[in-house]
Amino acid sequence: MTTRTADGPEGPGGPDGPAGPAAPGASAAPSGARPSAARRARGLLHAGFGLLGPRHGHHTLSAEDMDALSLPIGDDGVVIGVDAEGQSAVLGLNRPTPYEVVLIGGLWTAQVFALRAAATGARVAVETGRAQAWTQMVHAMGGGQNGLAVYDVGRVPPLGASAGTPVLVVRDCGMRPPRGRVVSGPWRSVLTLLPYLSPVAPRLIRQARLVGVQRVSPDEAGELGRSMGLPRDDVEALPTLADGVTLWCADRDRQYVMTQPTDAEIGLLGTPRRMD
Repeated sequence: MTTRTADGPEGPGGPDGPAGPAAPGASAAPSGARPSAARRARGLLHAGFGLLGPRHGHHTLSAEDMDALSLPIGDDGVVIGVDAEGQSAVLGLNRPTPYEVVLIGGLWTAQVFALRAAATGARVAVETGRAQAWTQMVHAMGGGQNGLAVYDVGRVPPLGASAGTPVLVVRDCGMRPPRGRVVSGPWRSVLTLLPYLSPVAPRLIRQARLVGVQRVSPDEAGELGRSMGLPRDDVEALPTLADGVTLWCADRDRQYVMTQPTDAEIGLLGTPRRMD
């Protein structure tokens, strides 16, 4: 009786190669007997040689064909609309670091963001003083059982957030929102909605990582231009923006985005509008 290597007589080193120790779990076979393919495969795996390679021609790819392979890689997040070139604009709300967003604009846009964030798997907590404006959305999403819940101002409970269950807090608390009990943190972003520029807006803008501005008055546009360092062209454009258009500003980056609703969103929220 002899003990074969994990590969049998034709293993690494060939038939004349040195005999190695038997693989764990490999059984002895009579001299001259050839082990089955399944047994040889188990021996290879137990010996640490990795998975078996392709066994059929259609499982292989020539080196010349490798360049034809491509994997589209883009931003990961909530599609908030299209940019000036018609490309999708994506806002990454689910982050491992605190993320504050301020939107000076209409309720319609904030509600579209909440719907789309919930659709990506985030839990959305709405802190608002006008719960009736959110009632239809809550009912449409199963009475708060499908990722969206509404709370009175100052009544948002502690929200455990993780990479698997990210959280978006939407603060719809009027012109002077109080300091929130639930602040941004890892995997928990906060979107604060301001219908107009208010005395607390400069503080909120300084704290925010991203600021969105929809149509405002010329005086408000001038004040925003001074506080945010906007160029003259943007200051002049802000009072003329169409419904659904937002100027998003992050550090030195600026981008105009048109939020285009789906048929389902139009049926639930109506068409884009700046005023509510």
